[in-house]
Amino acid sequence: MHIVVAGGGIVGLSCAHALAERGAAVTVCEAGSLGGGSTARAAGGIRTQFSTRVNVELSLASLPVWESFEERFGVDIAYRRPGYLFLAREDDTAEAFREQVAMQNDCGAENELLSPDEVAARWPHLRSEAFVAATYSSLDGFADPHLALQGYATAAREAGVDIRTKTPVIGIERRSVDDSPRFGVETPDETLDADYVVNAAGAWAGEIAAMIGLDLPVSPRRRQVAVVEPETPIPESEPLTIDLDTGSYFRPEREGQALVGGHFGSDDPAVDPDRFSESMDLDWAVTAVERAADCADYFGPETRIVRGWAGLYAVTPDHHPIVEETLAGFVNAIGFSGHGFQHAPATGRVVAELCLDGEASLVDISLLRSDRFERGKGLTERNVA
Repeated sequence: MHIVVAGGGIVGLSCAHALAERGAAVTVCEAGSLGGGSTARAAGGIRTQFSTRVNVELSLASLPVWESFEERFGVDIAYRRPGYLFLAREDDTAEAFREQVAMQNDCGAENELLSPDEVAARWPHLRSEAFVAATYSSLDGFADPHLALQGYATAAREAGVDIRTKTPVIGIERRSVDDSPRFGVETPDETLDADYVVNAAGAWAGEIAAMIGLDLPVSPRRRQVAVVEPETPIPESEPLTIDLDTGSYFRPEREGQALVGGHFGSDDPAVDPDRFSESMDLDWAVTAVERAADCADYFGPETRIVRGWAGLYAVTPDHHPIVEETLAGFVNAIGFSGHGFQHAPATGRVVAELCLDGEASLVDISLLRSDRFERGKGLTERNVA
């Protein structure tokens, strides 16, 4: 069986590796360089604190890989686990936290619901008086996406995957041989015969899907991150902190610096993934620092913005991915809405199950079918950062 994977980011390479480990012949077609799309500009967060069961289960199924990555792949991905802390200013957000923690713990996570007094005792630099509740997980943390991508790329090649960079997919033809689906995957150099095609093209996923006649609700949205030097250095033990009602977040970096980000106001319009600004907007960065200062007293008036960047989320209307065999032989693993990096290990295994077993067993992905939008059965992910 020959499978072509469109997309050489972390999701595409995880899929390729999982397929090759199970004996499939795999070719990865990446239009640019490996990880040159969203993975190159990801913040590397890994968390279990989601508001829907399927996202929590994808996280928990991915955690064993992140925890043993160096042993499995021979690469130290600088995995740190200071935890994630979600903060609620509004009572209805706090009530949602109570329900979410119960669900997360039922799934197997060990997450906590905290009072403002408990927050103040653990993290005195936070403005705990502004909040009514919090959730915390010591399982959560972050890793270096570049190093993780390197590990997957090397392991995939060693497993026999043919990885082709600067090789865009420019057309897909559906064929049928002996009543079985077949595909001709066109690249600038040749047309590849494939039994299965896996669409893992991230911000370009809609373009790949359209080649096969699919109109899927996945759009590229620009997101930004700033690196700052806070007035008071942030210890590396501080959790990644999300002020959920304002959309602001920050996390410690090396030597007291911090990453600051957030999505404020209405959603940004979809952008052309081949023509968008990869630079940080200074006005946005100032707002991001101001919002962080409303959350923690690290960010006084002497805080300095050092640098920043912008990347793309491939966003669906409900901030959940589409993971399914949409057409016979055509599998989508797209629209992760900023969660693709952390869910890549589980996604790779699920895609391998879809291609080689005909159904997924690692995680129940029935709620991630694309027809949920037509049926009005979209999910709601509240914990979006």
